[in-house]
Amino acid sequence: MEMKKQNVRTLSLIVCTFTYLLVGAAVFDALESAFEGQRRIALRKEEKEIRINYNISNDDYAILKRNVMKTIPYYSGVQWKFAGSLYFSLTLVTAIGYGHSTPQTVGGKILCMFYALAGIPLCIIMFQSVGERLNVFVTYLLKQIKKCFKMKNSEVSETNVILVTMNLSTIVLTSGALLFWHYEGWNLVDAFYYCFITLTTIGFGDFVALQKGDSLQTNPQYVAMSMIFILFGLTVISAAMNLLVLRFLTMNTEDERRDEIQAAAAAQNAVRLDGDVITSNGNVVLNAQERPEYNEIISVCSCSCYKWRSHREKVYDIKSTRKISNLYSRKSVCKEEMDSFLPMNHYKRTSL
Repeated sequence: MEMKKQNVRTLSLIVCTFTYLLVGAAVFDALESAFEGQRRIALRKEEKEIRINYNISNDDYAILKRNVMKTIPYYSGVQWKFAGSLYFSLTLVTAIGYGHSTPQTVGGKILCMFYALAGIPLCIIMFQSVGERLNVFVTYLLKQIKKCFKMKNSEVSETNVILVTMNLSTIVLTSGALLFWHYEGWNLVDAFYYCFITLTTIGFGDFVALQKGDSLQTNPQYVAMSMIFILFGLTVISAAMNLLVLRFLTMNTEDERRDEIQAAAAAQNAVRLDGDVITSNGNVVLNAQERPEYNEIISVCSCSCYKWRSHREKVYDIKSTRKISNLYSRKSVCKEEMDSFLPMNHYKRTSL
């Protein structure tokens, strides 16, 4: 039995995913491993020089290092006033999760879990709904543009919408990169990297906006632009991702629907003969228990060389011995079926 196309595609996706992971691991190993080793050696050397110059003991240095690590968020400005709390709530419910500031109290940690439990599904549904409206608007806009240019085919395909949303996503990412390049002082590569990591909700946290110069309290305009960028960017990226995912899902759906139609057609074209069944593709099912009545002309074999008129008449059409011999020479399979299941003495001859 042949494996279904859906199973083949699923197996191919699994193989491609693991292959993609292995290739990614090899490439990142080649790019980052040597730099990591050099960086580690340089930092250890600098640490040793500081401890020697200032005569710091191992215990004192461990305390100092722990203190520095814990105070890093506080050097970035006040995090838990209203503006900072709003920014944290946004990164929480959008599942970005930079990790630049985290709840420290028991009440804050418990609230964080319940707040995310309700907020993340709410945001997912909201982004999907807005993304669908955006796709509908893009479809309408493309249709009007085609009509304005009097194109022969004014219908908008799914591929057209995907291309537009992907271009719109690129524009959003580029605009955000320019915004953070201006306000944060990052280079363009780091700014674009931050925008991509943010809008895909990966959220590494190695670059976080609004953490310099106490921006959360002193620059409300920048805070508002950053939040609008995140919300609008997530909507656009979600719209593009949804279209891509749906495009792949519909491929499986179309195959399943085609298989269902073929199975239904095979069931309708099945003919039962004294306990045996001959399907339209020539397969035989032995010892069938039911014997339905047929009032319509039904093709018995795939080449349609002979037909049933009704269960009562059982009329078999043959024009002449010469024609039937020619038929046998052309369709040897049909000859075997006719000799096995249609004895000539059971039927009267008529014209084809």
